[in-house]
Amino acid sequence: MSRIKRGTTTRAKHSRILKQAKGYYGRRKNTIRIAKQAVEKAGQYAYRDRKVKKRSFRALWIQRINAAVRAEGLTYSQFMHGVKLAGIELDRKVMADLAMNEGGVFTAIIAQAKAALPKAA
Repeated sequence: MSRIKRGTTTRAKHSRILKQAKGYYGRRKNTIRIAKQAVEKAGQYAYRDRKVKKRSFRALWIQRINAAVRAEGLTYSQFMHGVKLAGIELDRKVMADLAMNEGGVFTAIIAQAKAALPKAA
């Protein structure tokens, strides 16, 4: 049985982790045991925050739409209900962009949503 030396694979593993830990503070960047923990934790944060990013952007779009709609005398929920009834199939991202950059177009959408809302009894 011949002897297997694994120095090259270990070094490759270590250098890969240390490359990922580049820019970290203190021993987190150059000690393999600590760098490995830091990189693993960073990966957990990255995975979690990819989902949080989607949540926070949706919340931002809703805030922008709400601000623009309240200037026209509606609430966000009334507006969204009117949009559904009017059959306007724009998502919140596009509507928030219209509210920010294309005020006239968004005012027309608000008018359509208002018209589609049933009259209050």
